[in-house]
Amino acid sequence: MKNLILLFLSVYSLSLVAQSSVPSPGNTQKQAVYITNATIHTATGKVINNGTIGFADGKITSISSTNDAPANAEVIDATGKHIYPGFITCQSILGLVEVNALRATRDYREVGTMKPHVRSIIAYNTDSRITPTVRSNGILIAQIMPQGGRIPGSSSVVQLDAWNYEDALIKENDGIQLNWPSMIRRTGWWAEPGGLKPNDKYQKDIDEINSFFNEARAYCKQNDKTKNLRFEAMCGIFDKTKNVYISANHVKEIESIISFAKEQDINVVLCGGRDVWLLTDELKEANISVILDPTHELPYRKDDDIDLPFRLPKMLQDAGVTFAMTAGNFYGDQRNLPFTASKAVAYGLSQEEALQSITLGPAKILGIDDRVGTLEVGKDATLIISSGDAFDILSNHIEEAFIEGRKLNLDNKQKQLYRKFQGKFEQEVKQH
Repeated sequence: MKNLILLFLSVYSLSLVAQSSVPSPGNTQKQAVYITNATIHTATGKVINNGTIGFADGKITSISSTNDAPANAEVIDATGKHIYPGFITCQSILGLVEVNALRATRDYREVGTMKPHVRSIIAYNTDSRITPTVRSNGILIAQIMPQGGRIPGSSSVVQLDAWNYEDALIKENDGIQLNWPSMIRRTGWWAEPGGLKPNDKYQKDIDEINSFFNEARAYCKQNDKTKNLRFEAMCGIFDKTKNVYISANHVKEIESIISFAKEQDINVVLCGGRDVWLLTDELKEANISVILDPTHELPYRKDDDIDLPFRLPKMLQDAGVTFAMTAGNFYGDQRNLPFTASKAVAYGLSQEEALQSITLGPAKILGIDDRVGTLEVGKDATLIISSGDAFDILSNHIEEAFIEGRKLNLDNKQKQLYRKFQGKFEQEVKQH
């Protein structure tokens, strides 16, 4: 019994230490706030120089090119600084894993193949020490998705400053994740050359997906039925209140997905899509949005242009395809989101288009653009203030952030460690 008590106290102490570096969520806004003298990037294509943005009760109340503020408002002077909408990251496992090497902290995968009823949101951890490091770089909203199997489950959209997952929710179960069958299968060790062969089961795998969707559709049409959790989770797909997020890269796979979307008459979002440049017109015609893989990657094929990942966003922009950019689904990569977007600026995308690719674009895809994604009167006061260009890795410095009008504490474990060891070295210098 004594050993059990000691074990419990040890675990409890460790849990307190683990959570000690996670700042408490901000308090509900009680006083109107006006940020003046700022360069306001609205993400609507309009930039206001030396402007003022005001918000109260969590909503934006005014945006103007003057610097007037009510006498009873809190005024923040942002001279020389930039204001942006909070950045939105898609296809993320943020909050679902803490230490990838420890199985006990990985909550993004369940056993099974067809699991649309598996809900990522109930595993979302608002006390993750990783989340504060991400929002310190302007990412304030995330789509949290499960992984593993043909249909890993349902994703949800959260804001990154909350006491629990119920508080964090912006949109629950926004869509079903689907891993499309690969046309190519690997034989032997993945790094060995010549280890690729056509997937002989490709069409069979597609037929299984169609069969599952058809069964689910038939179930959802029934009035008197025995409840089936898997099929119940699919019903929102057929009335188009949910998206189907399909991961694929090869041009032939994308062609199959376009046909699948038309046959099933569902809202499809293509995720990954390294070959989208070959099918931009078809995607536009089928009204399929794209969540791109990060720009900071090598081309899909050895003979592709080395700069192709950097040019893909501009190609989609020119074709009129709605798209969002990502920093990868590895939980630690999310903070680099503005930098992956800025890389496309050097290859044709304008600064404001790059901003839209991580604000308005993802907001439209996720179905939350009525609340966030742009700075407009009536929308949530979810925004950031940067002392430099938020897309420039050298001058980027997010000084303040607000989610629904609540001021965030932007401290995090990495900043704490920086201060700790900075103090150590300063002390050593003084001693010598």
